[in-house]
Amino acid sequence: MKRIKMLSWNVNGLRAIHKKGFLEWLAKTSPDILCLQETKAHPEQLPPELIAVDGYHTYYVSAERKGYSGVALYTREKTNRIKSGLSIERFDIEGRTLIAEYDKFILFNIYYPNGKASKERLQYKLDYYEAFLEYVVKLKKKRKNIVICGDVNTAHKAIDLARPKENEKVSGFLPEERAWMDRFFEHGFIDTFRLFNDQPEQYTWWDMKSRARDRNVGWRIDYFFVNEALEKNVKKAFILPEVPGSDHCPIGLEIEI
Repeated sequence: MKRIKMLSWNVNGLRAIHKKGFLEWLAKTSPDILCLQETKAHPEQLPPELIAVDGYHTYYVSAERKGYSGVALYTREKTNRIKSGLSIERFDIEGRTLIAEYDKFILFNIYYPNGKASKERLQYKLDYYEAFLEYVVKLKKKRKNIVICGDVNTAHKAIDLARPKENEKVSGFLPEERAWMDRFFEHGFIDTFRLFNDQPEQYTWWDMKSRARDRNVGWRIDYFFVNEALEKNVKKAFILPEVPGSDHCPIGLEIEI
């Protein structure tokens, strides 16, 4: 068996994080697999040093709209297949989904929609949730091992945000968003972080405008999930709140497989 270290990070702009020492951080932490969300760039807009990173294969999925959304994968592990999107155009044009097939598991790197802007965007988010769930449940029925990571844009339980009462009517903690997460878990997926840490005040996103990070007034909206059959292979799951550069911090997972 081999231990694989994975990290996931909503960088809030790959070009922006590059200027803040991203490549030095990557070299220092040296994950086997790194998933990025909200890259806000097409590959042709990136400097060559972000494309050709020593020891890594790099893959990008971009939105049609410039400077918006996008996900990326940096992987030492050899992939058998890379797929962009869920094969549903209204979601795929926003560049939110990268699916990497490895020998022992399938990895989903996802930047789930944010529903705060309008009722229409909230519905879009809920529709994406449903399409994604249908996709992974089909894979699970084929007895595939599945790892899912990314910015889910929803805090599941009251413990997962600093001010649950004040945010009950805010997208990201709405009853219908949380109910979808309940259904997702009922289908046999595991929130890996909570296997190791049941404490409050464990957050991955903080509002930058109010300097909420200084006071740790945050939300846990970034996750690593695995299917239940893979739970026994999970050796570690963690949050790295000390890493600056974005309004989100990186999260991690280590599995033996």
